[in-house]
Amino acid sequence: MKIGFIGLGIMGKPMSKNLIKAGYKLVVYDLNKEAMEELKALGAETAESNLDIAKQCDVVITMLPNSPQVEEVVLGKGGLIEGLRPGTALIDMSSIAPLSSRKIYAALKEKGVDMLDAPVSGGEPKAIDGTLAVMVGGDKEVFDKYYDIIKAMAASVVYVGESGAGNVAKLCNQVVVAINIAAVSEALILAKKAGVSPDLVYQAIRGGLAGSTVMDAKAPMIMDRNFKPGFRINLHIKDLNNVLETSHSVGAPLPLTAQVMEIMQALKVDGYEAEDHASIAKFYEKLANTQITRQ
Repeated sequence: MKIGFIGLGIMGKPMSKNLIKAGYKLVVYDLNKEAMEELKALGAETAESNLDIAKQCDVVITMLPNSPQVEEVVLGKGGLIEGLRPGTALIDMSSIAPLSSRKIYAALKEKGVDMLDAPVSGGEPKAIDGTLAVMVGGDKEVFDKYYDIIKAMAASVVYVGESGAGNVAKLCNQVVVAINIAAVSEALILAKKAGVSPDLVYQAIRGGLAGSTVMDAKAPMIMDRNFKPGFRINLHIKDLNNVLETSHSVGAPLPLTAQVMEIMQALKVDGYEAEDHASIAKFYEKLANTQITRQ
């Protein structure tokens, strides 16, 4: 089986490397030629275009920024839909709007091509070590067929339901993560202003009900002033745009999510959009006129 991989960015490059490590034959394509050469040095073949990948691969994985890019790569002129053969499949691991996933699924289905929407959670560190969490929507038999390929990049692969369900699950994930980082930031700023070590407060509460994977990932980053992006603010803004658009369409008011979205918009105005979403803490630091450090 030959696998195509389109999108060698902060997530796609390490994910594709893990497929090579797992022994899969890979063909890659990206506008960034240096990224393609890096994968070529590890044993991947390189393609000249999206259509070139479609014509030679049995399954194509896409890892792209948002719905418009995925629709263009799949349905646009010279897109995958023009080259994928009946019986082949697209696994879109981008985080996009569920309605966009369903649109692409329907178009490919008419051509006899299968599709899974399989967005991921875990950021760059888990993409590198192959321990991502993947939530998958599509036909169950297609999920079963390609489970091993997805598992080569992940620690957890869960089938959620029909087409679009994977991206609904990802939107839910992004709601919890965004609000959790905001809550951690509020707690640590309270500790700092009250004259108590944020680090000791973190150590005291992380083993109780307040503890979470998000807290363990982001609290140390905040206290160490490490805002190198594992998942950038501007990407989380993109996801929350999709969250709020979807929530409005189905009649699910999300007031806390909307508030965190405005916090992220304020951070973007302040020039932090390319930093890790742990920078949510900087919004609270600005309000409180202090910095969260370990002491």
